[in-house]
Amino acid sequence: MTDPAAEGRRRAEQLLTLLGTDENGADRLLAGLTEIRDLVFLGAGLTAVARAEARSLPPAQRAQANTRQLRLGVLRDANRDDPAGLRIWLRRGGEEILLIRSQQAVADRIAG
Repeated sequence: MTDPAAEGRRRAEQLLTLLGTDENGADRLLAGLTEIRDLVFLGAGLTAVARAEARSLPPAQRAQANTRQLRLGVLRDANRDDPAGLRIWLRRGGEEILLIRSQQAVADRIAG
């Protein structure tokens, strides 16, 4: 039996790769997940990545990222029983991580 948390982390990394390279692939990945449980574990994986990576941002950007995480939590809670709504939450969560990564790249260029 597969560990659902590990599977969620694996899918989170896969979604992030697809969001950066193959939008249709990202849509297919999300559409293939029909169980709320699978969607939630993927979201947990994304949340862990977002929070870990946001810690390295400069203070103002970190505060903004924390606010966006709170808003994503509200979106998740509003759609807790709706797979289509959870897919929107997951896509936005993945896009948030890509934003954090781009902000970190800019901060690294400025500092370097």
